[in-house]
Amino acid sequence: MARKASRAANDATLSHPEDRRDASRRARAEVSFDEQTVLGALFGEFDANLVQLENRLGVYIGARGNKVQIEGPEDAVARARDVLKGMHQRLLTGQELDSGAIESLIAMSSEPTLEGIISGKDERPAIMIRTRRKTIIPRSATQIDYMRALASEDIIFALGPAGTGKTYLAVAQAVSQLITGSVQRLILSRPAVEAGERLGFLPGDMKDKVDPYLRPLYDALYDCMPPEQVERRIASGEIEIAPIAFMRGRTLADAFVILDEAQNTTREQMKMFLTRFGQNSRMVVCGDPKQVDIPGGDKMSGLADAVSRLEYVDGINVTRFSAADVVRHPIVGRIVEAYEGKDA
Repeated sequence: MARKASRAANDATLSHPEDRRDASRRARAEVSFDEQTVLGALFGEFDANLVQLENRLGVYIGARGNKVQIEGPEDAVARARDVLKGMHQRLLTGQELDSGAIESLIAMSSEPTLEGIISGKDERPAIMIRTRRKTIIPRSATQIDYMRALASEDIIFALGPAGTGKTYLAVAQAVSQLITGSVQRLILSRPAVEAGERLGFLPGDMKDKVDPYLRPLYDALYDCMPPEQVERRIASGEIEIAPIAFMRGRTLADAFVILDEAQNTTREQMKMFLTRFGQNSRMVVCGDPKQVDIPGGDKMSGLADAVSRLEYVDGINVTRFSAADVVRHPIVGRIVEAYEGKDA
């Protein structure tokens, strides 16, 4: 706190002993922000957001009024400048700016495509998903490719660990298309398989029994649409949430269909699901190949089998996420990396 409280006293050189040791390889940049009403949120309480940038990128940042000066290694200065612009743009478009969002922008700043995402002619993201409750922009480099595929491909396989936005972005795209009328129905499904434990018999009718397995899909829906609209569309049949077993014998036309936790399907279930594809439809199959919970353990995952057969089929896209794409708390990405390293 004391470090940031003295920012206003910093001179224009923004220099300190560590900077002066290798000045020949250092650079400076200045960023001005015309919209000053968001500067408080941009800098964070006690300049916490600027501190996060300094610590992560190894730069020194000084803020005076609507101007921010950055000093440090040339590449790091360029990245910090782009991240600050991205942070500012998120606030202008009504997006939340927390430490996780900043971490995502930092990760994306190493990608050559970041400049086109955060600036462009009108300084609006080139890739976004609009829903009733929010506008969603990519938070990792892989999400850029994934969001493009969601808007254009017929069948998309999204593979990778938890927290990378596979299901959330698919639901957001589906809601967007339902709102605009480009599809008539939204169908969300997943296999009713426990994650390594036996829950026994659940009380209630069929909906009560399967709802616990489908809760993540409900959560994503409620985040993209007002709850009353979700309930109304479910009651009218515009939104259907059901276990994969309910898909047999159907043809899913004029629909956006999402299969979550697909690693827990058998080969037979996956083939059945994919062959439900109908006219003017889009299918998204999400799963983590390293988290298979199929009972018995001797059956091959339908997800792995399908990807091996279909990856190079025309009209099918396969997007692979990694721990670097985790957009939850940064520690989630480190946990995923630790487990993947142990398995390797």
